[in-house]
Amino acid sequence: MSARRLHVLCNPTAGGGRGARALAAVEAALRGRRIEVRVERSDSHDHAVELARTAAATGAEVVAFGGDGMVRLVAHEVRSSDATLGILPGGRGNDFAARLGIPRDPVAACALLADGATRTIDVGDADGQTFVGVASIGLESEVTRLANAAPRIGGRAVYAGAMVVGLARWRPARFELVVDGAPHRFTGFLAAAANSGRFGGGMRIAPDARLDDGLLDLIVIEHGSRARFLRNAPKVFAGSHVHERDVQVLRASEIRMEADRPFDVYADGDPIARTPAIVRAVPAAIRVISPP
Repeated sequence: MSARRLHVLCNPTAGGGRGARALAAVEAALRGRRIEVRVERSDSHDHAVELARTAAATGAEVVAFGGDGMVRLVAHEVRSSDATLGILPGGRGNDFAARLGIPRDPVAACALLADGATRTIDVGDADGQTFVGVASIGLESEVTRLANAAPRIGGRAVYAGAMVVGLARWRPARFELVVDGAPHRFTGFLAAAANSGRFGGGMRIAPDARLDDGLLDLIVIEHGSRARFLRNAPKVFAGSHVHERDVQVLRASEIRMEADRPFDVYADGDPIARTPAIVRAVPAAIRVISPP
């Protein structure tokens, strides 16, 4: 019987170099399980896209070793191929891996790559760009931009700091959404379309979002005082913020996102579109290795 082959694509700068430091141990752990491993390191966004496209075209098991952004890039290429996505957490937040139940330690996660099950899951799409986690506009656009520019420290700490700064600068926006054909207008802080339901290093923005229902959970946070928003912000880690009076939860297969001023649509830590944008669910889009 021929050995399994994994094509590991590593972002060596993810998580402040966390992935690069663990790479030798990851290779040893996989080879110790009689898995053939091909490892390639990306040196830029475009290079990562090229590597992922080439690997996915072979129909291989393609492993994204990095943060949520690397997972998103690989998922985009896997989506249009016969390949299967594997994940080794190596970034700051690793929210999608956590949602799937993949161990945060990349060496420990090698056991899952070897013995896990393959399941078919949904992804999201924003103007043709794949995302696996949450696509959002509004305050979240500013906060994620600030977080990305911050020193490479832990996911929650950097996001919390960016939230305080972003909130201090924020002025309410008028959101003009179209949710499965129905207009939804509000003044407030943000609109977030969730596939996996997690972002920002453990924030459960859409706690009931599922990866296999063919829908996105839409979270809108309407206008209120900055003090109230900041006071309720910690509740997002437990998902209990959805019970607050300023928060609405909807479900949809397609959402048109627009506001009274342009926003970048951020997903999986990266700007992937700009308003006005069409965000939609793509049911049963990719195969991924996850816990049985």
